[in-house]
Amino acid sequence: MSDDRSPPARFNAARYCIGENARLRPDKTALILVGDGTEARLTFAEVDRAVRAIGAGLLGLGLVPGDRVMIRMGNDADYALLHFGAMAAGLVSLPSSPQLTEAEAAFLMENSGAAAVALASGCTADPASLAGRVVLDPAAIAALKARDPLPAYADTAADDPAMLIYTSGTTSRPKGVCHGHRATYGRRPMLAHWLGITDADVMLHAGTMNWTYTLGVGLSDPWAVGATAVLYNGPRDPLVWPRLIARYGATIFAAVPTLFRQILKYGDLPSHDIASLRHGCTAGEPLSTELLDAWTEATGKPLYEALGMSEISTYVSSGPTIPVRPGSPGKPQPGRRVAILPVEGPPEPLATGESGLLAVHRSEPALMLGYWNRPEEEAEVMRGEWFVGGDLARLDEDGYLWFEGRNNDLMKAMGYRVSPNEVEVVLGSHPSVAEVGVTELPVRADVSVICGFVVLQPGFAPDAEALLTWCSERLAAYKRPREIRFLDALPRTPNGKVQRKRLVDALS
Repeated sequence: MSDDRSPPARFNAARYCIGENARLRPDKTALILVGDGTEARLTFAEVDRAVRAIGAGLLGLGLVPGDRVMIRMGNDADYALLHFGAMAAGLVSLPSSPQLTEAEAAFLMENSGAAAVALASGCTADPASLAGRVVLDPAAIAALKARDPLPAYADTAADDPAMLIYTSGTTSRPKGVCHGHRATYGRRPMLAHWLGITDADVMLHAGTMNWTYTLGVGLSDPWAVGATAVLYNGPRDPLVWPRLIARYGATIFAAVPTLFRQILKYGDLPSHDIASLRHGCTAGEPLSTELLDAWTEATGKPLYEALGMSEISTYVSSGPTIPVRPGSPGKPQPGRRVAILPVEGPPEPLATGESGLLAVHRSEPALMLGYWNRPEEEAEVMRGEWFVGGDLARLDEDGYLWFEGRNNDLMKAMGYRVSPNEVEVVLGSHPSVAEVGVTELPVRADVSVICGFVVLQPGFAPDAEALLTWCSERLAAYKRPREIRFLDALPRTPNGKVQRKRLVDALS
């Protein structure tokens, strides 16, 4: 696949993912949505027609190009059709979760200035927040799909807004990451160098559609090459994933590391024929060497990791063209302009082996257009010609990246900065440890120590001294944890990331 980095000047993300497939392979299955005993299939021709009909319907309701359409629905096909339908009409899709509280949803509506809100059955909303907005309930969405479709996808510019993704900010409120249509084109290096996906593949993604990991890797990426996407909206049970791989002949399976671990523990892999699977892909949190080894040994299948964020998607990875190096998420994908910058001082790239802030050049087509109405936060992440998202890392002589945590996650010990990731890797390699998070634990008003928060493997008894000894043999003195605490589970975000800032609170 070409690594041409420049999208056409006139570019529409929905047309790129759907329109060409409808022309070249109209009868091929584009989406299989599996439920608890149910199954729905859509061909590329059916997706194309529904998306263009929804686009026409939204414009017919009085929306104009650039208006935001907030989607607050469950994990069903209409979510995907609305997402792409908005972009097909030149509108801006705002994916969100049905689990938002009314207050959280009201903030997103108000902050984004959403002109329309799609609400699934059972999703309540503060009536005041809906005032003046088009409200799309299931009946209204069905009516949109029955409309005559747009004759063509909107003639948008590559830099026109296409998606507004809300993520954590430096304030107490989420911030909107605004992506242009070009961001979908900018994912092209991922297709060959992380996913290794072609039109012959079947992509099974374990996420839900309100997550951009799913909308991207689970839908946009397979559709960009004409592959079939399989998504699941039934009960979350680790046993289901090997069964789905076998049933649908999935060739690629994407999930967070935690789910791969759960599948190994509870998924009864030997009872399922997963011979169709070529490899797994994982992102969202670091992949431990222990999990990598366990998955490879149990399945004989590679597991490829990627590092990314809402502002740029995944841009560092291992994959079919980038051999796995345990402990590293891989290399910057070919065509990406990536550097390590000093934490302070002029934004001049550091030499190989030096640790600093991971940065992506502003010319990267997958980079966001900016933060929605948050110029002060936008200024914080731009250093000259570089975007810096707060990840600390270094590049070795072979070009592999070694992730060292978040700049604001760094711990201070004996005058040294210590990355929690480095300590977590060591603790996580102990045979008794299933999961681990590391942060500072206050022991007095003015003193904190490095503490490991550990979830044990089944059958192991808590033994803090054994873990401290293990670390003392593998870490410099100033990096060693001084305390170990045992938890039944680590606090995580809805997307599975460990929340280090909540580890201490989890003790109470």
